[in-house]
Amino acid sequence: MRRPLIIAPSILSADFADFGREIEAIEAQGADWVHVDVMDGHFVPNLTFGPPAVAAFRKHVKTVMDVHLMIAPVDPYIEAFAEAGADVITAHVEAGPHSHRTLQAIRAKGKKAGIALNPGTPAEAVRHLLDLADLVCVMTVNPGFSGQKFLDMTAKIRALRAMIGDRPVHIEIDGGVTPETAPLVVAAGADVLVAGSAVFKGGSVGNPAPYGANMRAIRDSVLRAAA
Repeated sequence: MRRPLIIAPSILSADFADFGREIEAIEAQGADWVHVDVMDGHFVPNLTFGPPAVAAFRKHVKTVMDVHLMIAPVDPYIEAFAEAGADVITAHVEAGPHSHRTLQAIRAKGKKAGIALNPGTPAEAVRHLLDLADLVCVMTVNPGFSGQKFLDMTAKIRALRAMIGDRPVHIEIDGGVTPETAPLVVAAGADVLVAGSAVFKGGSVGNPAPYGANMRAIRDSVLRAAA
């Protein structure tokens, strides 16, 4: 059964000087989740947010805070991000040799556990992790920066959907999601779409209506394609 579509705007594309109001604005405009990209300048070539920033965001998030850890090593930081208020914590399968232990640690903190795959990593890499995962994140750009061009990973998404079967596991897409690419990944089996530039373009906390219009455009494109 196809799950309802979840739109998770990435605040990496928000106004860094006004995160609280940006989060409130996207939720008011229809965001289902709030996606937080954590980068360490080591695993990926960029630096973003640590646990104190995530804790500050938590005060403004009323929906689901989806925290994507693009860091290595990842295990030493799971407790800190859990205590900061993450609802979903996703780690990369490429971030260390013990992904099974990583997912166990996330679940031990009472959080939903996600495992992410870089574009060059095959779906097969997570086959034996699916019973511990609540979410598989398929990167459709090479992680590190917002606004990159979409990489077609539909074959990988279809393979994952087949592996997952009837398990209650989300497939999340992160990178290059637009009204043009969203129907492709949803048709392949995805149900959570992370969108940064495509949601925030044209709007601001003073003029948040474009955020809602952009999210509706993504949803409508999926509905039209499925009709």
